[in-house]
Amino acid sequence: MARFVARGALRLDAVVPDGMNAEALGVLADGMEHVPYGTPLSQAYREGSFVQRLLELPQVAGALRSLVGPEPAVDHHAVHIREPHGGEAQPLHADSIIDVRPDAFDVQLMYYPQEVTLEMGGTLSVPGSHLRRTNETDTGRYQNLRGQDRLVCPAGTVVFLHHGLWHGGRRNDSETVRYMYKIRFAPRVRQRLLWDTTDLHDPRVNSELDVQFPWYEQAAGRLERYNRVLLWRELTGDSTFDLTHPWVTRVTNRPTATAPGSAPVRSEEDAA
Repeated sequence: MARFVARGALRLDAVVPDGMNAEALGVLADGMEHVPYGTPLSQAYREGSFVQRLLELPQVAGALRSLVGPEPAVDHHAVHIREPHGGEAQPLHADSIIDVRPDAFDVQLMYYPQEVTLEMGGTLSVPGSHLRRTNETDTGRYQNLRGQDRLVCPAGTVVFLHHGLWHGGRRNDSETVRYMYKIRFAPRVRQRLLWDTTDLHDPRVNSELDVQFPWYEQAAGRLERYNRVLLWRELTGDSTFDLTHPWVTRVTNRPTATAPGSAPVRSEEDAA
C-alpha cells in the first residue's frame, strides 16, 4: 500500500490463468455491455460472466478491496484495441478533471490478456505523478520524462492505477492486435486501514513513501512526498505520521499553549 501511495500504481504480473486469457481475447473482441455510472460492483456484471470471474481472482479481489474497500461502485469500463501498425501515441494525461480530494481516490484496473512487448505499445506511465494536480491533458505536451515506465508484461497482468497518474497508450508497431480492458472503481466506504496492516510499522513503509523519482525537480519535487504523507495519514488514521524529514510536521505546527509569564492577549472589545 505504501508503494501504491508513492508510485500511484500497483502491478500484478501474470495473475490471470492462461485459460482465462485465451477466453478474454474473444470476449473483448465482442465488446462489453454498458454499465451505468455508480453501479455497485455486485450488480454490475452477470453471474458467471468473464469480468465477474476476473474480479474474483484472489489477488485481484484482494488488491481491489485493499485500495477502495468492499463493494465499490463502477464508474465506467471500456475495451481498448490497437490494430497492428495502428493508432497514435496518446498524450500524457490523467483520467479525470482536477480532483482535489485529499482523503479519497478512485482506482483504474487495467487488464492485459496477452503478452505485451515493447513493439506492441503498452501503456506508458510516470511513477509518482498522481498527486500533482493537473487537468486531464495538461501534461500532453511532454513527450518523455526521466524514469517513465513503458509497460512490457506477461499475459494475464493486471495493473491498478490511481486516478491521477499520468499515462498514455502507445502506438502498436507490431504485427499483433493488442487488447486492454479497463474498469474505473470509486470507493463507497472510507479508505482507511482496508488492507492487511500487520506490517504497518515496518521500516520499509517509510522507505517506500520517501522514494524519489528521476523527473522530480529539486524543490517542487518535495511536494510529492509532502502530499504522500498527507494521504498516508488519512489512510492510516495516524495524524502524527511523517517521514524522517518532517515535511508535514513543520508546516502544521500551530502551538496553542501560552508561554509562562506572558500577558494574555486582549481583544479589541476588552481594550474598549
